[in-house]
Amino acid sequence: MKIKEHFQTITYHRKLVREGCFKVGLYWQGLTHDLSKFSPTEFLVGAKYYQGDRSPNNAEKEAKGYSSSWLHHKGRNKHHFEYWVDYTMPGTSDKLLEGVRMPVRYVVEMFMDRIAACKVYQKDAYTDASPLAYHERSKRVKEIMHPETIALIEKLMRMLAEEGETKTFAYTKKLVKKDRRDRMKAIPRLIKELLGK
Repeated sequence: MKIKEHFQTITYHRKLVREGCFKVGLYWQGLTHDLSKFSPTEFLVGAKYYQGDRSPNNAEKEAKGYSSSWLHHKGRNKHHFEYWVDYTMPGTSDKLLEGVRMPVRYVVEMFMDRIAACKVYQKDAYTDASPLAYHERSKRVKEIMHPETIALIEKLMRMLAEEGETKTFAYTKKLVKKDRRDRMKAIPRLIKELLGK
């Protein structure tokens, strides 16, 4: 069990995500990011399978055939696209499960999460192209992730790789502000719908 090392890794990861989220105006998400990693279900697995250069969930899956930690984590953290997978209605799709469009604020948190994970595991080898390179090795996500979600996350990752963090974060901050304005404008309509008017 590598309790200290795992604690330091997830604490550092959360710090990086928090800094990124704060830069683009996602304060609450920055503060609450990945808190479930401190639950016994996730923390003990992380400490047991800790390696330092990749997710302990992968090692647990290799050892047991599944990851109890990941199953717990993805169901509690909206910045993972797997949280947004739902069943299809009969006759609407050839697929049993499909991705639902993620709200912008969670796509942005997913983006910050990917940057932080690459920085934590790659250390000095990290570049602004690292998140996109990791994503491109995970092409199967397109089989599940909603097309609009994949388009946005890929746009942000490409922008980061080609134009750097400062410009990408400035663009992302505008996206977050617009999303917040749009959600605020929708409140009166939602209230009317709830009241049946």
